[in-house]
Amino acid sequence: MSTTTKSNESASHANSGQNNLEGELPAYTYALEEAEAKTIGKNTAREATVVELPLSVGLAGVSMRLEPGGMRELHWHATAAEWGFVVEGNCRTTLVDPHGRSETNDFGPGDIWYFPKGHPHSIQGLGPGICHFILIFDNGYFSEFGTFSITDWLGHTPKSILAKNIGCTEGDLKNIPDHEVYFAQGPVPPAVQALPIQGRLSDCPQTHKFRMLAQEPHLSTAAGREYLVDSTFFPIQSTITGVVLELEPGALRELHWHPTADEWQYVLSGNVQDTLFGSHGRYRIEDLKKGDVAYIPMGYGHSIENLSDTEPARVLIGFNTGKYETVNLSNWLAGNPEYVLSENFGWDSEVIKKLPRSEVFLAGKGGPIR
Repeated sequence: MSTTTKSNESASHANSGQNNLEGELPAYTYALEEAEAKTIGKNTAREATVVELPLSVGLAGVSMRLEPGGMRELHWHATAAEWGFVVEGNCRTTLVDPHGRSETNDFGPGDIWYFPKGHPHSIQGLGPGICHFILIFDNGYFSEFGTFSITDWLGHTPKSILAKNIGCTEGDLKNIPDHEVYFAQGPVPPAVQALPIQGRLSDCPQTHKFRMLAQEPHLSTAAGREYLVDSTFFPIQSTITGVVLELEPGALRELHWHPTADEWQYVLSGNVQDTLFGSHGRYRIEDLKKGDVAYIPMGYGHSIENLSDTEPARVLIGFNTGKYETVNLSNWLAGNPEYVLSENFGWDSEVIKKLPRSEVFLAGKGGPIR
């Protein structure tokens, strides 16, 4: 990742808070796929939290890969909801809500899930091959490696209490691990239709699965496409909005900001350049490649540009809100009288007539598509 700032970077600025108006903007990107992974067999997990990316206080992310039969064991998150996007391969999730209602779902590329905070769940690779998915959490301080795992809990619970709780003998519990397993490994499970559900009370009233990329794009132009899913389309997804942004060669997601949410990006393919504006003359430019992440604080002006003249780029984006909002530069300019623009920029009427009269959103290599 290359960096350009309005003046030279220094180590003292690297961890500056986002509200430090006297320093430079801190780093807002992280090479997630180059980070050290938690690895068990062929199952891996890499994370980006405030530890790795100090600016990212509102959102955290994980890149996880499961081999066929590999399972992220039964667990729950005490401080964050989980949003998942399947990049490649197939997996299955199980979930039980606080009312004992359960759901088991299979996912393929382009599908998403949402698990509310505190809802216990599992994820297992179905094969063939590795299943790769990205997880986004609505709390930047949340660590995937600090989850509440069933083996960690029950392995530390006195056998007498556990036996009394679930109606078996202490001898029946001798094989429970005395430590967190994290990744369990078993055979590829049978089809959902063949599964006997132990203790199932009823189905969840709202599904936790949505086929994001099976839908028509929210927006489509010659410059690219946006697939957007918020709680309007996926009601249970109350604290996160998900976007897949596709940029044609040279295309630009125009200058904009989000008034109600932070933004977390993961580059699925291609090479892009982000700009970030933080007020008080603070400006920073970063280049990102496949597997890199970026974090944009709420209200900060930014853009995303495909650096390639020949290859498209795709970016997965998460927002920590269930209702998506954006303010685009083209709308802002088009919504003001001519004299306001003239007095701000010194433009004459001939220049102002060249400006877009409607939202640009995605600009092509040569500028707005009229």
